Amino acid sequence: MSAEEAKSAMIVLRELQDKIAQDAWDAKNRGEKAGWCASNFPQEITTAMGIPVVYPENMGAAVGAKGGGQRMCEHAEGLGYSSDLCSYARINLAYSDLKECQELEIPFPDFLLCCNNICNCMIKWYENIALELDIPLILIDIPHLEGESCDEDRVRYIRAQFDDCIRQLEEITGKKMDYDRLREVMEISQRSSQAWLRAVGTMENTPSPFSGFDIFNNMAVACVGRGTVEAAEAFEQLADEYEALAAEGKSSFKGEEKYRILFEGIACWANLRTTYKGLQSRGINLTATIYGPAFSFLYQNLDELMAAYAMVPNCNCFERELELRVHDGLKNKVDGAIFHMNRSCKKWSGNLYEMERQFREITGVPTMVFDGDQSDPRCFSEAQYITRVEALTEIMESGKEATRR
Repeated sequence: MSAEEAKSAMIVLRELQDKIAQDAWDAKNRGEKAGWCASNFPQEITTAMGIPVVYPENMGAAVGAKGGGQRMCEHAEGLGYSSDLCSYARINLAYSDLKECQELEIPFPDFLLCCNNICNCMIKWYENIALELDIPLILIDIPHLEGESCDEDRVRYIRAQFDDCIRQLEEITGKKMDYDRLREVMEISQRSSQAWLRAVGTMENTPSPFSGFDIFNNMAVACVGRGTVEAAEAFEQLADEYEALAAEGKSSFKGEEKYRILFEGIACWANLRTTYKGLQSRGINLTATIYGPAFSFLYQNLDELMAAYAMVPNCNCFERELELRVHDGLKNKVDGAIFHMNRSCKKWSGNLYEMERQFREITGVPTMVFDGDQSDPRCFSEAQYITRVEALTEIMESGKEATRR
């Protein structure tokens, strides 16, 4: 077996993430136009056109995880930005001003690609960057979906903007869209998405073949590179590894899996070790989450692609979002659920208490809520988190004891 074949999928994905970032730097150094891109923007466009883009949200998560979130957020606040603003935005706005960041740097953009299916904060954030850097902003507006499906009028509205985005990028970069290549990228994206969903789907097994926090570590490529063959192959390897562990009844989770939980919300990147250890030390494994699998987009043609980007979390009606959580919790046999009241993500957290209440009533499992933030550590209290995890553990144990009796 070669050294390449011996690498685990987790290592392959980490190296691929680094390669995609370096490719953007190399293209920029060659004089090519590069952009900053929102995470749920249709990556099929830039991948098919061979246009390098990087993702400020990924930078925000990485800077938070490496301990630089508070420093960068405070710098943005010193510029006049409110501490209530998304920490990803504050980190990116600080970087735009400082032009440097010791934890991670990304090439500066010649254009911006924004999509508001995440939140409307993205629009103002990218508008400010466009103004400060004096570069064009291309926006695809995806209206909030108040139903179970995406209607034809909505598909046509999004498709018109999709086509206009291609036209504008052709003018900015001088690169032309090859629609045969676009179809090829769409097919590759389906391979990546299906393999990623197959991988995270193995959490149904008892024990889960992996620690659910690995989703947070492995999901970046699903965002930045799912239209590449390398990504598809890496996710297929990951799914194969997890299925092999499940078939043997083994798990990479360290310790006995005593309890299984749903984790709702974005990870606390600045406090990832604390949130993980607080669970792992008590035999609690994360076996259900919407956040990681959300970066899979399934479709058969261009119209279905438009609909797929209109059905991401945060762009859906409350009833459908609740149904997704309940379905995942029951399918993956959770004993409890943890809801992250993320101070950054107002759209995600705005209905969280009602989501928690209805989830608890429908599933019958105990729940807890803790305060935190995706990249600003000032919003997180370790004492509060541990106390509430301890209380949840006691309730889950009482439930198991009652079942045994």
